[in-house]
Amino acid sequence: MSNPTRRAFLESAAGTLLAASGPAAQPAAQQKMVGIQIGAVSFVDEGVDHVLDLLQAKARVNTLFIAVFTYGRGIAGRQIPGQPLPDHGKQQYDTNTFHGGSYTGLHSQYFGNTPLKDLRAPDLGDFDVFEAVLPVSKKRGMQNIAWFEDVFRSDIPGVQQLQEKDLHGRNARTLCFNNPDYRNFLLDLVEDYTRSWDLDGIMWGSERQGAFANALGSSHGGKQTDPGKVTCFCRFCQKRGEEHGIQFGRVQEGFLELEKFVRSARAQRRPVDGYYVTLSRLMLRYPELMAWEDLWHDSLRDTYAAIYAKVKSIKPSMGVGWHIWHNNSFSPIYRAEQDLQRIAPVSDFLKIVMYNNVAGERMASYIDSVSQTQFGDVPKDELLRFHYDVLGYKNEGSYAQIPETGFSADYVFREAKRAREGLAGAKTRLWPGIDVDVPTAPGHSKCTPKGVRDAVLAAFHGGADGVILSRKYSEMHLSNLEGAGQALRELGFA
Repeated sequence: MSNPTRRAFLESAAGTLLAASGPAAQPAAQQKMVGIQIGAVSFVDEGVDHVLDLLQAKARVNTLFIAVFTYGRGIAGRQIPGQPLPDHGKQQYDTNTFHGGSYTGLHSQYFGNTPLKDLRAPDLGDFDVFEAVLPVSKKRGMQNIAWFEDVFRSDIPGVQQLQEKDLHGRNARTLCFNNPDYRNFLLDLVEDYTRSWDLDGIMWGSERQGAFANALGSSHGGKQTDPGKVTCFCRFCQKRGEEHGIQFGRVQEGFLELEKFVRSARAQRRPVDGYYVTLSRLMLRYPELMAWEDLWHDSLRDTYAAIYAKVKSIKPSMGVGWHIWHNNSFSPIYRAEQDLQRIAPVSDFLKIVMYNNVAGERMASYIDSVSQTQFGDVPKDELLRFHYDVLGYKNEGSYAQIPETGFSADYVFREAKRAREGLAGAKTRLWPGIDVDVPTAPGHSKCTPKGVRDAVLAAFHGGADGVILSRKYSEMHLSNLEGAGQALRELGFA
């Protein structure tokens, strides 16, 4: 489909409303959902009213995605240490004070089915982000989404009981979706949010994948993955696998052989028949490798469904949606697992990450990784062009260029259009994640107001129902937020 004219686009967009499933009063016609991910520390540092004034004036934000539970720095805390501080907020890093956890009070009556209990974040004292922000944002007519992610610390009391097991039986830092204690914790958490607070929705994200893809390093930054530490091989996964007719002994045998292959490949010891052929031989000999990968993603989809059902059983009008990891833009294996038709029935909205500026750096990192395993015989530029063709990208740069240039707005348009077509027939709203100062290495591409403007325009021209400015307000420059506001004005949505 050709890029629609502005007039035709506005006509087709008119009347599209904010809410995922009608959770609250709707904004006027031609106003789209404009969200921003924001952590509690920004409200503490700058004041609730001041922050909301800036967000509404500069970027026409009408929805807050409040990072309420995480132990990761990607969506909470101030700017990542070592990255330039933005032009707002405290001009200092929180290297020694960031801890993570819950930035709102948890109500003990909802947490009787899990050993995870006292998870209140100590970073900000008694500050409760929901208590402080929700009444103020509601008065302004803003929507509020509880945003939390699948990131934990290893020193949380009781967490060891929930952790995944790696190929050699060791505890991993990550938690297992098939472990009933973890499933119960997630359900208890969303029940607390749904019953205790006047929210318009919840969004949860898990930036992980299964053991096969992880062993191959099939992700940006993946070449650091130890193929012997991939997950999960715990007793709960073993039981689920057996219920699906997968022989666990064969799974272990196959992954031990895969570990040998990856270690040898990364040591640049080329197999007689080459890397791709040798891996294919392993996959033919052990079809359990791919079956185990799919089992992991089935477990994630089941977790989506359980959370969705729990929230809807309490408050049917509450919107429920998911953050889809940026690896969706690089790894064909991961993209194959993100079947939108399978996810849509339990999704009122989807935030699919389409971070164009950092995409160049991340794609190059992905190519670095897989060029040392299954694609070890393919030169990096040829491998990159192959992925462009396979993933449907055009007009992007060479392997040497893309860390310095990032991806174009055309990438955002193509990804939004693809996702919209993938959701055909579903009521699920598409809210792409837009890159606003997601950190990159020194000398690599940096966001600009024009770049943010172009990405926002591209998302809507590709069929998006809204956008989510990401990753977190505390790393964004105000001038780049103004780029989003400019796009919305040009589209007639502000």
